[in-house]
Amino acid sequence: MRPRTLAELRRLYLEEGRPLPRDEEERLRNDPRAGARALLAAIEKRRRQNRAEGQRLRKMLAFESAYWERGVLEVAGVDEAGMSPLAGPVFAAAVILPRGWKLAGVDDSKKLDSETRERLAVRIRETALAWAIGRAEVEEIDELNIYRAGLLAMRRAVEGLARTPQALLIDARRIPELRIEQVPIIKGDARSLSIAAASILAKTARDAFMVELDARYPGYGFARHKGYPVPEHLRALEALGPCPAHRRSFAPVRKVLGLDPVQVELPLGEGSPVDQSSSG
Repeated sequence: MRPRTLAELRRLYLEEGRPLPRDEEERLRNDPRAGARALLAAIEKRRRQNRAEGQRLRKMLAFESAYWERGVLEVAGVDEAGMSPLAGPVFAAAVILPRGWKLAGVDDSKKLDSETRERLAVRIRETALAWAIGRAEVEEIDELNIYRAGLLAMRRAVEGLARTPQALLIDARRIPELRIEQVPIIKGDARSLSIAAASILAKTARDAFMVELDARYPGYGFARHKGYPVPEHLRALEALGPCPAHRRSFAPVRKVLGLDPVQVELPLGEGSPVDQSSSG
């Protein structure tokens, strides 16, 4: 068999990410050409990145692993998306991952671009033991307040799971109505792989819904800004007035309607999130 060209080696072992066989690596090390040295350096850089990503993912499984080691395998990560926009429902997702599950790139959805989120969301849905989406409608947000509506969306996501979780890992919240062991984790979407996976599913589901709202209520730019209070949205709100998708309890919307702001009182005694950063 003829030796592979540098272009073939680059495609197989760098672009496609296949493991570089020992004999091919030895040949590259003995190849005096600058292209061979550059290819080997790029492959070694990729290896270092892969090792770092593996360590990051192992660290993000610390909360799940503590349960798995005790034989508690049905652990759901829960997160929401869309608390601060002026329009549209608040979405939440719950995800139960298989023991030892890892998927490179999974992280807090806010750190990822839309293309990466969409790609990861497909793999999460394909490989999770169970996942579900819940949401609270605009009318419920205005009636309950956004904090309680977020809890409602998360409860609906958990209740929609095909498996009943034995424990919940939640991004900085507790869901009072659920009689399931719960661990609220500050910045959980960056510290728990299950919560990060849930954040990706919730964000992609809400973004897709806002694209639908953009077609239903053109002129506001929902497909671009997803309902967040960016200057484009505020200008459209002033020019067009609120549409049925706008949250009447939010100050910028109330201002356009000539209404006083609503004071949102957060509930006490429902359990505070714990900052377990010292636990690794």
